[in-house]
Amino acid sequence: MSTADVHDVSCVVVCGDDADALRATVRSILGQTLAGTEAVLVTTSADETAASLAAGDPHRIRLVQTGTGSPATVLRDLGLAAARGRYVMVASPGDRLEQHACRNLLEAARRTGADLVAGRWEKDPGRHGDLYATSRVVENVADAPGLVTGDALAAGFCVRRDRLGALPDAGDALFGVRAALAARRIALVPNLISTGRAPADPLKDLPRAARAQRATLELLGHDTALRAAREKAFLTEHVLSAVRAFLPLGPNHRRDAAEILAGHLRGLVTPEALGALAPVERIAVRLLQNGEADSVRAAAYALTRPGTVVSPLVMTDDGRVRWNAEHAAHADGDPDDTFDVTELGHHYREFTGLRLKNRVTHCLREGSVLALAGRIPVPLGLLDHRPALTACLDFTVRGGGRRPYSVPVTDVRQEDGFVIWRAEVPLTRALRPRGIGDRVWDPRLVLKVDGVPVTTELFADKATVPARATALPARPRLTRLTADTWQPYVTAGHHLAVCLLPRRRPARTAHRVLHYVTHFRPARKLKPVLRALGKKREALRSRRFKTRVYRRVLTRLPARKGLVVFESHMGKSYGDSPRAVHEELLARGARLRCVWSYADSPAGFPDGARLVKRWSWRYLWDLARAEWWVDNQGFPHALDKPKHTTYLQTWHGSAYKRMGFDEARHKTQNAPQRDTLARAVGRFDHFMVRSEHDVNTLARAYRIPEEKLLRAGYPRNDRLVAARARDEREGRFPRPAPAAELGIPDHRTVVLYAPTFRGLPKDGSTVELPLDVRQFAERFGDTHVLLVRAHYMEAANLPATPPGTVIDVSGHHDVSELLVLADVLITDYSSIMFDYALLDRPLVHFAPDLDAYAAERGAYFDLRADAAGPVAETQEELLRTIDGLKEADAERQAARGAFAARFGAYDDGHAARAAADLILGGKKG
Repeated sequence: MSTADVHDVSCVVVCGDDADALRATVRSILGQTLAGTEAVLVTTSADETAASLAAGDPHRIRLVQTGTGSPATVLRDLGLAAARGRYVMVASPGDRLEQHACRNLLEAARRTGADLVAGRWEKDPGRHGDLYATSRVVENVADAPGLVTGDALAAGFCVRRDRLGALPDAGDALFGVRAALAARRIALVPNLISTGRAPADPLKDLPRAARAQRATLELLGHDTALRAAREKAFLTEHVLSAVRAFLPLGPNHRRDAAEILAGHLRGLVTPEALGALAPVERIAVRLLQNGEADSVRAAAYALTRPGTVVSPLVMTDDGRVRWNAEHAAHADGDPDDTFDVTELGHHYREFTGLRLKNRVTHCLREGSVLALAGRIPVPLGLLDHRPALTACLDFTVRGGGRRPYSVPVTDVRQEDGFVIWRAEVPLTRALRPRGIGDRVWDPRLVLKVDGVPVTTELFADKATVPARATALPARPRLTRLTADTWQPYVTAGHHLAVCLLPRRRPARTAHRVLHYVTHFRPARKLKPVLRALGKKREALRSRRFKTRVYRRVLTRLPARKGLVVFESHMGKSYGDSPRAVHEELLARGARLRCVWSYADSPAGFPDGARLVKRWSWRYLWDLARAEWWVDNQGFPHALDKPKHTTYLQTWHGSAYKRMGFDEARHKTQNAPQRDTLARAVGRFDHFMVRSEHDVNTLARAYRIPEEKLLRAGYPRNDRLVAARARDEREGRFPRPAPAAELGIPDHRTVVLYAPTFRGLPKDGSTVELPLDVRQFAERFGDTHVLLVRAHYMEAANLPATPPGTVIDVSGHHDVSELLVLADVLITDYSSIMFDYALLDRPLVHFAPDLDAYAAERGAYFDLRADAAGPVAETQEELLRTIDGLKEADAERQAARGAFAARFGAYDDGHAARAAADLILGGKKG
C-alpha cells in the first residue's frame, strides 16, 4: 500500500435501504475540514447509490461488497478490515459528522496518544453531559464507566486502526464497548461529533439491544460494579423505552410484542438490577418479562404520568401495599416484593386526592348519540363504605376561553375493584361550537364521591375509537360551511378528544376557498408585513427596549415625594427584611407611598398593598421616580439608580460560602461581566450588616466602602430577638399563628429543614433533597412534624408520607415566621443558620457533601470547627443526632451562644427602627 493510499480517518458505513440517508452521511464525511478522510461503504448486493458515490470520488470512497445474509456486525468488521485510515470510525446511514469532527478527534488522538477518542453524538448534552463535560484522558475504563454501561459509544468516536486486532471477539457486543475495553488510553472531548441519528423504534430495537447486552456482560466478566451499572442502564434505556412504546399499540399488536420481547429478556433481568429501579419502573420491567401485554400498557401509562394509580392496589397482611391482588404474592404464598409500591404513599391519601387512570372501554355512535363507557380502579378498598357516586362528562374547548359543556353520566357504580361508568352524549344537539377557533374539545370525567369531585382524563386507544363508527353530525353556529362532523379520536397523549371537521362537499369547498384566500395572493404578500409588525411589537415589549426608555427618559423625571419601592428576593415574596422595614413604617403611620414588586403572582402579598409587576412599565415608572429603593438582593442590574433615589440594601444573609468578587467564577469572568456586578453593587447607598463578619466578608467581597455600612443588624431578625425574649419570659406556648394554619398540634416537635441553593437541575425539573424525608417521617412521625422549605429559587420533590408528618412550606412568604415556629432547625450551609442561632434553639447541620461543597464554592470558615450545632454527614448520623438532641442540648448551648455573638453582634431587635429612622429622616448625601 502506497503512502498516498493511507488516510488519517476512515469512516465505515454499512449501507441500508435509504439512499437519501446514505448520501447525507457520505456528504458529511467528504465535507470534513480534515482532508485525509475516506468513506468505506459496505453493501450486501449491488447498490446503485453506493456504486455511484464511489465512482464519483474513487480516491476517498471505497466500496466493499459481500454476499447477502451476513449480520450487520460481520459487515461492519469487513469494512473495518478494508479501512486504510490510521483511525477508524463507524457510522450508520443518516448520521452526519459535524464539519470539524474528524479534525477534532485526530488532534485529540495525536495530543494524548489515545487508542480511542470520543465525543458527543447528540445535540442535547444532557444525556451524556457529565461524561463529555471537559477534555480528559483516562487509562482505565472504570474511571469513565459511562463509556461501557450505556450507549455513549453508539457513535461519535474513533479508534486507532492498529489496535483493532486487540479487540475481544464478542459477537453482538457493541463495537464501542469492545474498543473501550481494549484501549490502553481513552481521550474524551466535549465537542459534538455527529448528529442526525434517527431515534430507534424501542420495540424493534430491544431484541438487538438484548443480544448486545448478553455479549457485553460476558466481556465485562466479574467486574461487579460495571455489570450492575450496565444492567440498570439496559433496563432504563431499552426495556423501559419498549414499555412506553406499548401505549399506542392495539390489542393484537401488543400481545404479539409482549410475547416476543419476553423471550429476549429471559436471563437478562436480575433481582439486583430490578431492585435499583423505582417501584413503577420495576413493575413495568417484570410485567414485560412475564409477557403480560395489557398490564404492561397500564404500567406504561403510570410511567408517563407519575403518581397516577392504574391498578386496584391492595394492602397485604404485612402492612405493605402491592400492585394488585394477582401479583401480591409468589406461587408459594410468599410476598412478591417486586410489586411492592408502599413507598409511593398512595395509602396515605383519600380516594379524592388520588390521580386515577380512567380507561375508555366503549366508544361508538348509537343512533344520534355517542355512547361512552369506562372504568376507574379503586385502590385499597377506599370505597368499601359504599359512598354516593355521581358523575358528569365535561367537554372543554382546547385552548380555554369557553365554559365546559357538561353531560350527566347515567350509570356509575362499583364493580370488582373498579368504578364503572356509562354515558350517552348528544353531541349534535347539545354541543354548539362557533365553528372557528373551537374545533377541538377534550372530555373529562368528573366523579363525585359523597359530593367531593375527582377529575380524570379519558385514556383510550385507537381500537376502542373506530373513526367511521363514532362520527356524528355537527351544527356550528357559524353554519355548516365551517364544519359539519364531530369526529372522536385518540390524541398523541393517548386521551380521547372530539374534533370538528368538514366532511361534506359544501364544507370542504368552503375550506378550499378559505385556504386559497389565506395562502395565496394577497395573503402571501401580507404575511411578511404582519410578521414584521409582530416582531416590532415584541421588540417594544422587550426588556432591552424598556431599559433604553428607562435610562433615556424615565430617570430624568422628577422624584415623587415619599415614594418607596420595596422588593424581596427579586419579587418572589412579601417577606424578609424589606417586609420588616415596611411594617415598621406602617406602625409609625408614616405618610409614604409604599409600593411592592412581585415577579409572578400577587398571591401572599397583603390586601391593600400597592403592587407592581416586575419589569412592567409601572414598575419602571415607580423605580425612576422613587425617593427610596429597599430590597434584600438586588433590583435588575440593567436599571441605573436615579440621582434623586437612595438605595437601602438590607441583604439576605451572612456568608458561609464565598460571595461577590471572592467567588471563583467571578475571577474567571471578562472585564464587562465584572463591571456589570460592580455597577450593580455601586448603586447601594446603605448596606446593612449584622456583625463584623459581614464587614470582613460581604462588604469586602462586594467592595462596599465603610461609609455605606449600616451596623444595625437585619430587620427580619427583630422578630427572632423578640421571640427569644418572650420564650425566656413566658415560655414557648401557645405556639405562633402559623402552627394552627398548618394544623400542627402542640405535643409535636416542629423540625424545619431548610437547605441552601445548589443550582437548578439541567432539565428544569424539581430538586431531590439531600434529606430522605420519608425515612425521617417513618422514624419520628409519631412525635415530630417536619417542615420542608426549599430555597426560593427551587421547587422540592417530596414523597408521600403519613398525613401531618411532613409539610411543604416552600411557598410561605416569610421564613422568619417559620423560624419562630420551629423547635429545631436542620440546614446545611444556608445563611438561615446565622439567624436561627439568635433563638438559642437546637440547630443541626446535615452536610453530606461538605468537603466537595467547600472545595467548589469556597468557605469563609471551617463549619466543622465553628458550627452552632452538630454536623451530620450521613442520613443515619443525622437521625441519631435528632434522636439524642434533647439530652445533648445543654452542652451545646455555649457553642450556640458564641456563634450568635460572633455572627449576630448587631442584631439587638431594633434594626427595622434604624432603617425606618433612616428613611424618614435621612437625606441624600
